[in-house]
Amino acid sequence: MSETPTACILIIGNEILSGRTQDANLLFLGTSLARMGIPVKEARTIPDVEEKIIAAVNECRQKYTYIFTTGGIGPTHDDITSAAIAKAFGVELERHEPSVKKMRERYTERLNAARLKMAYLPAGAEPIMTRVTSAPGFVMENVHVMAGVPSIAEAMFDAVAPTLKCGIPVQSRFIDAYLGEGEIAAELAIIQEMYSNVDIGSYPFFRVGKVGLSIVARGTDKDAIDAVIERIAEIMRELGVEPVPDTELM
Repeated sequence: MSETPTACILIIGNEILSGRTQDANLLFLGTSLARMGIPVKEARTIPDVEEKIIAAVNECRQKYTYIFTTGGIGPTHDDITSAAIAKAFGVELERHEPSVKKMRERYTERLNAARLKMAYLPAGAEPIMTRVTSAPGFVMENVHVMAGVPSIAEAMFDAVAPTLKCGIPVQSRFIDAYLGEGEIAAELAIIQEMYSNVDIGSYPFFRVGKVGLSIVARGTDKDAIDAVIERIAEIMRELGVEPVPDTELM
């Protein structure tokens, strides 16, 4: 693995793939990890299918410093992530008694077998305990297994964040103008070649009845990012287009 820590996010759930549920966890995790200097290098959405979860986890945990999964650790029949992670590591599921105790306190007589399923973790897993739920997530080596519900996933991430090795935080700047991608594409390619340590992305928009372009520069070198944005602004003006003032973006 490289010196700079890297991350992969596995979003697990048929409901995400069907479009019935919109995923919010990738935005939160990607932004939070970037601030910590842990760039997300890959994100996948996979179904509630055991062999696919096992294959994705075993492949990605070898390639990246950290893996974060969201979804599939609830009480229903299609919540199979915990069992799949156990098989990926070649261990059995074990009942985590501290979680059982917390769940008894919360659910009292409503605690049933389906809910108790959430207290079973792979042998050797470190539970992720939060105040927002009695059911834990867990960590197996570099794999962090979290809930799909955004508020719970965020709480679980906040719980494990202090244990992560941080790198240099990723920074970004953007510049907008009312011009098409084709008008500046060649120049952007040249700038990207000059600044290989900066990721340059272009994103068209339609605003106040006009087509425009937002160009984003991301990286860990602030001086390089500033130089990229300044050069893009110069090119926009050479094309006869003034960058959109920040006040117009509010």
